[in-house]
Amino acid sequence: MEHLATKPGKTPSIRRLPVYLRFLKELRKQNENVVSCTRIAEELGQLSVQVRKDISLTCATGRPRIGYDINELIDAIEDFLGWNTKTNAVLVGAGSLGSAILGYEGFVEHGLDVLAAFDTDKRKIGTQIHHCRVESLDNLLEFSKTNNIQIGILTVPASAAQDVCNLVLKTGVQGIWNFTPVRLEVPEHIIREDVQLSASFAVLSNRLMKQKIEHRERQK
Repeated sequence: MEHLATKPGKTPSIRRLPVYLRFLKELRKQNENVVSCTRIAEELGQLSVQVRKDISLTCATGRPRIGYDINELIDAIEDFLGWNTKTNAVLVGAGSLGSAILGYEGFVEHGLDVLAAFDTDKRKIGTQIHHCRVESLDNLLEFSKTNNIQIGILTVPASAAQDVCNLVLKTGVQGIWNFTPVRLEVPEHIIREDVQLSASFAVLSNRLMKQKIEHRERQK
């Protein structure tokens, strides 16, 4: 049976689960024990039916008229997302974006351990970026096979993206987290997640422009 998380139609729900998770952990800090879908929906600006549908992916079970045990729901979401298990990763491209990603401390909480960064710039090789050592790209294959690397994070220039991707694939990784603007070609069994920063900014910029136009119209 195909896992629910692999179905394209489930992706929006999966993207919402970390938002629920942050809210649930805040409730736990406040010593609250139970929560309903209605409460989550009201606090996060969602529809209750959507929240219930999203949570159903995790197979968490609530109690009628009471809701979900917060600790159990947190565990169910983290289990579903795979955040309760450690995942080893390497990052290739220790530039500005790569350095920023290495500095994000939330990865540890999610079970992602970036063991090393790789680059071709001799000035960076041997240095430390946020407690992560930068290695020569020539050492990628040996390092990855020795350390059971499952994810390759790509933050290289577009011109080198596919070649670097091909090299990372030789290490036996299961997934590519692609921060380059290139649509990379990978085998069908490889999971690829594209992070298009320019596309995200385009949405923000467009909405901002519309807001400005609406504001000017109201001023007339």
